[in-house]
Amino acid sequence: MAFDAYDDYEQGERVQQWLRQNGLSIVIGIVIGLVAIFGWQQWRSHQATREMEASNLYQQLQTALAAGKTSDAEQLVDRLEKDYAKSTYAVLAASDSAQRQVEDKQLDKALASLQWARDHVGDNPLKPLIELRTAKVQMAADKANDALATLDGVTAKGYEALRQELRGDALVKLGRADDARKAYRAALAAMGEDAPQRAALQLKLDDLAVAGKQGA
Repeated sequence: MAFDAYDDYEQGERVQQWLRQNGLSIVIGIVIGLVAIFGWQQWRSHQATREMEASNLYQQLQTALAAGKTSDAEQLVDRLEKDYAKSTYAVLAASDSAQRQVEDKQLDKALASLQWARDHVGDNPLKPLIELRTAKVQMAADKANDALATLDGVTAKGYEALRQELRGDALVKLGRADDARKAYRAALAAMGEDAPQRAALQLKLDDLAVAGKQGA
């Protein structure tokens, strides 16, 4: 028992000595850890608040558009792009603006809006949709080569059929019928057998065949 008591005493002394030597480092480490956790929580809270604010502005934008208040809508888009550029809602607002600009035949403005969206979308799932929309507007603006370059950058799964169909459309505009035919066939291969777009795509292929016979 005496030896056990001595061992306990010796161990206690060693622990106290170790604490005296390292106690400050331990305290500093704990403080740093707590600060990091608190800072992370604060940052997450700040991000959530910012996203909620952006969501509210986007809802106001939709309300303004529904009421025909174009000027108010444009101001809301500007505010989202300026103050909430990292938000998904700002990207949505820019993409929506492009659609309205296309309807108004303002293709240069639409491309500028889509470029802003592409620059700020990051790895968001919206990225391939924005790129595909960009390619459509580029073709409408007689920039088929630009459209092909944009489509080459679309690598997300699930969009291969539409990407290839748009490639075919761009190649047709460039007079590259053989390449367009290959793209359309690739689009058909990427589609399901019951895909509703198959009929329209087959018509594009048939039109190419007819044009080829007429040109022969």
